[in-house]
Amino acid sequence: MTHVEQPVPDLDQRSDRASMRDVISAYVSLTKPRVIELLLLTTVPVMFFAAQGVPGVGLVAATVVGGIFSAGSASVFNCVYDRDIDEQMRRTRRRALPRHVVTPRAALIFGSVLAVLSVVVLGFFVNWLSAGLSLAANAFYVFVYTMLLKRRTTQNIVWGGIAGCFPTLIGWTAVTNSVNWEPLILFMVVFFWTPPHTWALALRYREDYAQVDVPMLPVVKSARHVGAQIVAYSWVMVATSLLMWPLASTGWLYPVAAIGLGAVFLVQAHQLHARAKGTEDLTKIRPMQLFHSSNLYLSLLFVALAVDPLIG
Repeated sequence: MTHVEQPVPDLDQRSDRASMRDVISAYVSLTKPRVIELLLLTTVPVMFFAAQGVPGVGLVAATVVGGIFSAGSASVFNCVYDRDIDEQMRRTRRRALPRHVVTPRAALIFGSVLAVLSVVVLGFFVNWLSAGLSLAANAFYVFVYTMLLKRRTTQNIVWGGIAGCFPTLIGWTAVTNSVNWEPLILFMVVFFWTPPHTWALALRYREDYAQVDVPMLPVVKSARHVGAQIVAYSWVMVATSLLMWPLASTGWLYPVAAIGLGAVFLVQAHQLHARAKGTEDLTKIRPMQLFHSSNLYLSLLFVALAVDPLIG
């Protein structure tokens, strides 16, 4: 039997394939997929609650795709504008633009295409109210948070975080084509959740933010002060989440979940504040513990919201 040697791709071909994978990966990373995941976790469950059951698969798919394009576009524009400080921060220096894998011009074109696609998908396959809200969220994140607030005020994430609250409205309007009290309450839950979530992360990376003169609250205030603010916002967040029960006439699952998850969150917020008293040592404060817990809190709260009408 004759052995026939298989051709082996030369180094240039293998290098080209590796390079193409790197470029595709770089473009995907510009959209900040983890942020998109979190935003979808506050969009799809609201659709289930608005429908008081299972919404149409096609409607959910169109909303998700349009939401991915919109959130991805906003993240790309953010990466382009912040590329100067991203190069200097440990947390962001491996992003595509600081590594020069993607040019700023190419990123701008990519972000613009995603923005157009999001409006087209949401407008034609969902409704134009949802498309308008998505475009407003995109513009708010880029022009208000990224360009106006982020480098100028300690309140940057408080008001800039409004952009991340829009998915609750978009999920509701995708099903009802109208705005009501229910999505506005959920909007406020996310609004009050954002500062504790982001300040915990900023506390961990406060030296990075200080190096590039971004006045995040943990940069200009003590860890104890930040902890106190986290506690205050956490209490308001939990109280706001409980408003859904009487005002939206939920079943039993959502209020039980809101009380249980809220209690755990409040305990962890108070523990962080207690650990921050009299020390700035991050190994003792352990802010990332609250950061990771905050992701779990929001995810489980909205899952409970989605399941609540299914078991009612």
